[in-house]
Amino acid sequence: MTIDQLDARLIALLTEEPRLGVLECSRRLNVARGTVQARLDRLIARGVITGFGPDVSPAALGYDVMAFVTLEIRQISGHDPVAHGLARIPEVLEVHTTSGGGDLFCRVVARSNADLQRVIDLVVEVPGVLRTSSVIALDTPVPYRVLPLVADVPRHRQR
Repeated sequence: MTIDQLDARLIALLTEEPRLGVLECSRRLNVARGTVQARLDRLIARGVITGFGPDVSPAALGYDVMAFVTLEIRQISGHDPVAHGLARIPEVLEVHTTSGGGDLFCRVVARSNADLQRVIDLVVEVPGVLRTSSVIALDTPVPYRVLPLVADVPRHRQR
């Protein structure tokens, strides 16, 4: 799905100020309210915009340690049973299937380094997990972002 400059501006505006209403978006973008609503509906329907929820800081909830854990799993029944088991652990924030040396890549949080051991022990208890390898994130100099991609799409489309 391609987006144009107006879509990119709308996404950027809502990323910076997610609580804005459609009317205020239309004022700031200098387009009709109906245009903003139609664009927003289309972007949601096509899966470009996937949510409007608040971003929550695990550190603000007391989870000061973030780690990335690579899992090797038994391939007998595939990734899904292991992923479902991992989803039951609240500290597991994301799970991705991967290529390379590991089978799954997880982002996890813990309250401390000692608590990270508890979380990894829970991960290892999931049926199908053979071994883990973890690294602790020391800092996040570039947090998760998509706006550079959004801004770049209309530019590439014009070429």
